[in-house]
Amino acid sequence: MMELDTTDRALLNRLQDGIPLVDRPFAAVGEELGLSEDAVLARVAAMKEAGVLSRFGPMFHAERMGGGLTLAAMAVPAADFDRVVEQVNAFPEVAHNYAREHALNMWFVVATETPERVAAVCAAIEERTGLPVYPFPKLAEYYLNLRFKA
Repeated sequence: MMELDTTDRALLNRLQDGIPLVDRPFAAVGEELGLSEDAVLARVAAMKEAGVLSRFGPMFHAERMGGGLTLAAMAVPAADFDRVVEQVNAFPEVAHNYAREHALNMWFVVATETPERVAAVCAAIEERTGLPVYPFPKLAEYYLNLRFKA
């Protein structure tokens, strides 16, 4: 497991505030933190490679763009888990698939181009896997402002 140093924590904190919309955004972030552009990119790549970051990219608000979004869960037998993961992840609308220690042990996000398509994708996943999908539509949105002690 990678241990984050003070600079890594400061970089993560800074990146959570957004990336500047300039020609060389990582150079701009680096300048704020006293790092070169290459150092910023190398640190982000190292954290992604080590699994500290599971994803690095833009966050889109599907509903504001006219799309649909739901958190979904399934109860998958342990012996079938890997097979079902592959089947579920084969859908381009699926993101953030995680195993959990719970009766509903597989959780994932379904994001679609239209709100109506969410139900169709969940139904298609049920058909492909032979297991029920339980959608949990968003009732409220919360913003968690995670910060690391730098």
